[in-house]
Amino acid sequence: MRLIVARCSIAYSGRLKTTLPEALRLIMVKADGSVMVHSDAGGYKPLNWMTPPTAIEESEDGASLVVRKLKGEETLEIAIAETISDSAHAMDADAPGLQKDGVEAHLQEALADAPGWCGEGFRLVRREWPTDIGPVDLMCRDAEDGWIAVEIKRVGTIDAVEQLSRYLERIRLDPEKAGCCGVLAAQVVKPQARVLAEARGIRWVEVDLDVLRGEKVPALTLFAA
Repeated sequence: MRLIVARCSIAYSGRLKTTLPEALRLIMVKADGSVMVHSDAGGYKPLNWMTPPTAIEESEDGASLVVRKLKGEETLEIAIAETISDSAHAMDADAPGLQKDGVEAHLQEALADAPGWCGEGFRLVRREWPTDIGPVDLMCRDAEDGWIAVEIKRVGTIDAVEQLSRYLERIRLDPEKAGCCGVLAAQVVKPQARVLAEARGIRWVEVDLDVLRGEKVPALTLFAA
């Protein structure tokens, strides 16, 4: 990666035309052809950028960089009045990618191991229970041996309630599971989703992944419709 701190002005042409007056900025040129121009304000987003594939032309005196899209008509012209710093650094191209924690898959795995967090006496029958419109995250039985379909989301929304409602509709076509109930389990359930769930006869539960992992004191909120 090449990092250039320079006093520069920038002109972009393509989908529209933009200009940046001369000022001290950071220009990042990545090995894949990405080019980004940052200021010291405005957060993490660049002021101007060009995504690969690109062709980069630099003048012999270092007074300009012209970045062209290989496909399309986009051009980023950087006029450099003064270079403060210009350095190149070899990055680890094979470094591991971003590791996410707290995603739905982790929540599903934790609740599959401890389905009682979704309702008292729940026991797991199967993860990813198939229906003809998609799988339900967990299919459980309750203390009375009734069927319970559990849909798991990181954030429970109206769409999640609608999704579970559709699953229940298909599951209940089987006479053996005509009385199947639904539970929406999420780290956060939006107020509108709570109202809709209760109107549809669906229970909802907010669960904390850190609690499920035993990393902090339990805090459970459960409402029955």
